[in-house]
Amino acid sequence: MSGVSPACSPVRPLWPPLVAGLVLGLVLILTFVLVGNGVGASGTFASIAAWLGFQVAPAATQSNGYLGPMVAHGANPFASWIVVEVVGVAIGALLAAVSAGRFKIKVDVGAGKIGVMPRLLLALIGGVLAGLGSRFAAGCTSGVGLSGTAMLGMAGFIFLIVFFVVGLGVSALMRRVW
Repeated sequence: MSGVSPACSPVRPLWPPLVAGLVLGLVLILTFVLVGNGVGASGTFASIAAWLGFQVAPAATQSNGYLGPMVAHGANPFASWIVVEVVGVAIGALLAAVSAGRFKIKVDVGAGKIGVMPRLLLALIGGVLAGLGSRFAAGCTSGVGLSGTAMLGMAGFIFLIVFFVVGLGVSALMRRVW
């Protein structure tokens, strides 16, 4: 279930972390200057859910307190800057991976302790939980963490500290299972 396009060879080294961080910082600054918002991603899924809801049940979606404002001026998800940003990130990531010779479709299943389908199911469940959590928190790792700390918001700093501490703990537990 893995493959690399012959056009993707040879593999180039990854960017140094300092360079990647500086570029990410520049992207964040440009996003604030050009769009008037910081980076984010979780709002994309809410915008798409509002659009889908509007297609299926327009009256119910418009009267919904959460989804209604997202379709107040029409239900085009691409009218939202965050949807355009996420589509651009996906296209940019694909182009970067292909140009660096690192594009590969595969499913990491660990050291043979779990199969492909259970791994995909766990990834789906984890993604849904992370998405719900980001909506409850009014932002995702990029929105709260990067944009929040860039604006020196206390919530951004608290989020990043808790995010890394919990991530270290969960990764230690998962090493035993994985």
